[in-house]
Amino acid sequence: MKIKIILKDPDGVYDAVLDAVKNDLAATTGIDDTERDELVSRRITKVSDQIGKWVKYGEYVTVELDTEAGTARVCEEGMYE
Repeated sequence: MKIKIILKDPDGVYDAVLDAVKNDLAATTGIDDTERDELVSRRITKVSDQIGKWVKYGEYVTVELDTEAGTARVCEEGMYE
């Protein structure tokens, strides 16, 4: 049996992207706080665009569970029903 679950978390996706970007930039040296904030903002936009095929409107994710195959997958944006 296949089950689709649509998850909605407006803050969760943004917070996860923000945390990932900050962690990625943590070791970056030679830039001041203003430059770091600008870089974080640009990276958030870039990463959000990259994950857009799985995350609709920045907050919806559809997961399809297949009980027979024992698998789970994140559906691409076109899979929202």
